[in-house]
Amino acid sequence: MVRVTTDPTLAADVDALCRLQGTFTLRSGQVSSEYFDKYLFESDPGLLRRVAEQMVPLLPEGTELLGGLELGGVPIATMVSSLSGHPALFVRKKAKEYGTCKLAEGPAVEGRRITLIEDVITTGGAVRDATRALREAGAIVEVVVCAIDRSPAGENPLADVDLEVRPVLTKAQLDAVRG
Repeated sequence: MVRVTTDPTLAADVDALCRLQGTFTLRSGQVSSEYFDKYLFESDPGLLRRVAEQMVPLLPEGTELLGGLELGGVPIATMVSSLSGHPALFVRKKAKEYGTCKLAEGPAVEGRRITLIEDVITTGGAVRDATRALREAGAIVEVVVCAIDRSPAGENPLADVDLEVRPVLTKAQLDAVRG
């Protein structure tokens, strides 16, 4: 699904706030002169709201719950929940080992249609793990809506788990505003 955001300055504003210059060690161990700090837009209430407003029309029909993935998907799911009226669910990286021992905090998931909410997808590892775990718990998970899809253009990194990715912005859109 290719969609152009209806907020004409969103890509430029997110990029200007979140793309940092310096020396950064990436998760892969590689060193980069550039780093994209997604938490900067998530902690800015105005920008977070603008991103969430673009997510609402991407929610598939029949969505019952919004599954915000730990950590970055939680503030976005909360805002999308507020704007859309869909209840939010907070999905941990692994089930807690005390109390309720839940993987997902919030309403029951069994038999419910959950749209996952994520901040940035590159390889989709965390989304893949959450999808499998929620499906094992009886949830119906078919779509993830993300703020930014940084995977290679035209590729769905989550095709192996039959999950449709619906992004607000892509890496190409962010790179395009750099000139």
